[in-house]
Amino acid sequence: MQVRVLGCSGAIAKDCRTTSFLVDCDLLVDAGTGVGDLTLDEMSKIDDVLLTHSHLDHVAALPLMIDAIASRRTRPLRVHALRATIEALRAHVFNNVIWPDFASIPSREAPFVTFHDLVIGQELELGTRALKHIEVLPAVHTVPACGFAVRCAQGGPHWVFSGDTERNAPFWTRVNQLDVAMLVIETAFSNREQALARRSLHLSPATLADELAQIAPGRSYPIYITHTKPAETEEIMSQIDGITHGSRMRAGGDAGWDIRWLQADEVLQT
Repeated sequence: MQVRVLGCSGAIAKDCRTTSFLVDCDLLVDAGTGVGDLTLDEMSKIDDVLLTHSHLDHVAALPLMIDAIASRRTRPLRVHALRATIEALRAHVFNNVIWPDFASIPSREAPFVTFHDLVIGQELELGTRALKHIEVLPAVHTVPACGFAVRCAQGGPHWVFSGDTERNAPFWTRVNQLDVAMLVIETAFSNREQALARRSLHLSPATLADELAQIAPGRSYPIYITHTKPAETEEIMSQIDGITHGSRMRAGGDAGWDIRWLQADEVLQT
């Protein structure tokens, strides 16, 4: 299974695109501004979209993408999200004020998009070209939110995405039961902004360290950092380098967390 990083920034700036991942060629996980780097042919191959939550940096490109490819599709684009996320999109985006209601255009019987409720803990299979098994994981954020574990339907290890979250013990309880190929986890703010991180229910390097300490003993996999604010990325990176060094010192030798920096345009293989 291939995961292409379209965007992994916590905000926009030159070369900074917000959260979106293309799994194989037909599944989009979040629809931030990174979607705009896809060609029309690439967008047209997407049949299913998984959304972690309703915040703009994770959904901004969805209405624009549907508009771009609607005339090319013979069936609706399927959007899968928590019910609260779908309700927010219907009320505040696809409301015929901010954007057309593509769930009723060109008709309710044959719309450009359909919405499908998810619940935490749900497992489902999606993919018209390459079937994938998805599990909906818990997240702790200012709006109802989730993360995802995705693997090939035939089996194999999971690509795990935390979504936007603060401290989240149930997430680790479940992740420790999975075969994990890699983890993508947010760290939006530096330790200097810990109070803001706590208020907005995001992680900082200090709380990230507390979270990673919940990984079960003996388990090791690459941990990719995402969603850093562009103005603080260098500071966050330096602080995370510090906790990585500390984890190795505690574990002894070269052991400890394998923390890496997620990059737009990077391609991950599970």
